[in-house]
Amino acid sequence: LARMADATATSAVNGFSAALNRMPAELKKSLTYDQGREMSRHAEITQKTGTTIYFCDPHSPWQRGSNENINGLIRQYLPKGTDLSGYTQEQLDAIAYELNIRPRQRFNYRCPIEVITDVVLSEQKMLGSIQ
Repeated sequence: LARMADATATSAVNGFSAALNRMPAELKKSLTYDQGREMSRHAEITQKTGTTIYFCDPHSPWQRGSNENINGLIRQYLPKGTDLSGYTQEQLDAIAYELNIRPRQRFNYRCPIEVITDVVLSEQKMLGSIQ
């Protein structure tokens, strides 16, 4: 979760870039987004982060199924229409942490943070064996 000043393209570039640049490269290979105007400067995000950005077709939320699921989980903490300007990045990070330690059926009841750790360690191990 990245705190943004507003829903402008400039805020999206700054917010997504800051959030993605805190992540290991193995976890930020691609991002699928809807057709929102705030992503009109998506090429800048790719340039700043190395993340490839894909767009789903208009009115096709099923093309981002796992994203729609996480949106529902986020709504348990931040109901739709919540003014996020009253939240600090630290508070949003705490919500993200709670979501990342919550077991998911999709991961055979493992927590996302466990799966993420496995992916990063596996990639690092594979890179180490290549070098």
